[in-house]
Amino acid sequence: MGTFNDIFEKCDWNKTRNSIYNKTVSDVEQALTSSKRTLEDFKALISPAAAPYLEQMAGISQQLTLRRFGRVVQMYVPLYLSNECNNICTYCGFSYDNKVRRKTLSPIEIMQEVAAIKNMGFDHVLLVTGEANQSVHTDYFKKVLELIRPHFAQISMEVQPLDLEDYEELRPYGLNTVLVYQETYHQEDYKKHHPKGKKSNFQYRLETPDRLGQSGIHKMGLGVLIGLEDWRTDSFYTALHLNYLEKTYWQSKYSISFPRLRPFSGGLEPKVVMSDRELVQLICAYRLFNEEVELSISTRESEVFRNNIVKLGITSMSAASKTNPGGYTVEPQSLEQFEISDERSASEIAEMISEQGYEAIWKDWDNILV
Repeated sequence: MGTFNDIFEKCDWNKTRNSIYNKTVSDVEQALTSSKRTLEDFKALISPAAAPYLEQMAGISQQLTLRRFGRVVQMYVPLYLSNECNNICTYCGFSYDNKVRRKTLSPIEIMQEVAAIKNMGFDHVLLVTGEANQSVHTDYFKKVLELIRPHFAQISMEVQPLDLEDYEELRPYGLNTVLVYQETYHQEDYKKHHPKGKKSNFQYRLETPDRLGQSGIHKMGLGVLIGLEDWRTDSFYTALHLNYLEKTYWQSKYSISFPRLRPFSGGLEPKVVMSDRELVQLICAYRLFNEEVELSISTRESEVFRNNIVKLGITSMSAASKTNPGGYTVEPQSLEQFEISDERSASEIAEMISEQGYEAIWKDWDNILV
């Protein structure tokens, strides 16, 4: 059986980039009026030529999202289990060469964090760790899932890429969703940003969604770290990856996230700065390209931006996030992975969503429908 790598190898970064930047106004207009949009249409919608059409794109994006998802925004919260990491990554506070105190939560500490999270109203939790196979491994994840499963309707995970057998072992423990961001699809630059550790293996990471699909995982999340490389080209590769996965593993559901590079201890300056307008353009382009995909925005973004994006295609939001292990109660001062921007409480975010005529959903809608 082939993998996405077979498609990836046929796609040249520079040719793809030029193709996006050469899209014309007439390509954009054709994409806007098309009833079934292609990858070429997606290129046009993310191109500089589409910038003047943002209002039109936002209107269509809003209609498509309402039709498929209704007036709801799913709420989730990250639970950082560990900041231990064996990788050196240029953009991350957890990087191995960042000499800070490391922490992995014990079962008692995890339950203290769970109590704080439940108290805020959350029923969907995202488990996050650094990549340290000697301390946060499959057996550790099994214990964590067993411990917290009775307390949440949905459990998602953003940890190191695992082997197929690991995902197959974790599924019966209540693992619903796995997020794995490629960071960048630019292979040479990927090496620059990941010089050491298992994460430096570009291809193993690239083929992780294939292993997830083969394991029958319910939902997987894709994305790139916006700012490492040209965001338009990276986003096209993400759409190409999504397109392949939906056709190959049609039983699974998919989500896209839009993390923009944020400051952290020892931070990397973004190579490319994406404006708020451009991020809105990208979000709307994904919705026009794919009516089914869930689109998620985190607390990396500002209050004003998050308020304005609710009606334009976003289907899930994190709130009240702490990006450090024990951040809710156990050890509020431990090292953060990155700085958050929207520091409002979960109830304030829910109220903001409600004021816009939408409803904050604390469970996964799949479970509600079932």
